Amino acid sequence: MGADVKVSVVTVCLNAVEYIDQTLKSILSQDYRNIECIVVDGGSTDGTLEIIRAMAEEDDRIHWKSDPDSGIADAMNQGVERATGEIVAHLHADDFYATNSVIATVVGEFDRQPEAIWATGGIREIDESGCPIRDISVRHYSARRLLRNNVILHPATFVRRSAFDAVGGFDTGLKYAMDYDLWLRLAKIGAPVVIDQILTCFRVHSGSISSVNRAGAFEEEYQVRKRYLGYRFSRGFHSLYQLYRHGREKRGS
Repeated sequence: MGADVKVSVVTVCLNAVEYIDQTLKSILSQDYRNIECIVVDGGSTDGTLEIIRAMAEEDDRIHWKSDPDSGIADAMNQGVERATGEIVAHLHADDFYATNSVIATVVGEFDRQPEAIWATGGIREIDESGCPIRDISVRHYSARRLLRNNVILHPATFVRRSAFDAVGGFDTGLKYAMDYDLWLRLAKIGAPVVIDQILTCFRVHSGSISSVNRAGAFEEEYQVRKRYLGYRFSRGFHSLYQLYRHGREKRGS
């Protein structure tokens, strides 16, 4: 594989003028050069498009479109449809890669494990101004643990395009847990490569969808989990686990 493989990073955005510049620069400044940046804009009116257009004129690795979409899952699927890389990732417009060597590291891991269909690492949570809050290391993975809880960190996850297509992409009927649903489908055909590094800086702020409606996100994740439970006993156990997690969520733990 090596440097011959192309990596496509999809960024979906809507009125992201405050952070889009940093996001795109973190992609374009990677020391692994065989990349493309696919920007799917939902119809920004705040100056986001002017930044994207200017950067695309300077670097032909940026490919972008701006049209209304039916939600984040739809926009992310559109980005993958436009991608030409063998490996795809999603980096939202308020996040950025932790170092310039992230993609080279990921490609190296795929190169060492050519049978792997996806890979995942850790993230650093930052506040609105970019100050670190905490590091979240890559979680220990097992299919059983994934079924209990979403242990995969989306901004630090890379998927072979062939595997993404094989499992059908993101479910556009979901508003919050479309990534979790995708991980559970990928888990049926292979375990991820676990990269013990912080790959992405994830911005925590009040404007993110899951922050605005944490209860809705929590409930949708549980409904997704139930899709993959095969036995009535397991459903009962997870119902109890859901109540436990909901109590912890209310207490802010």
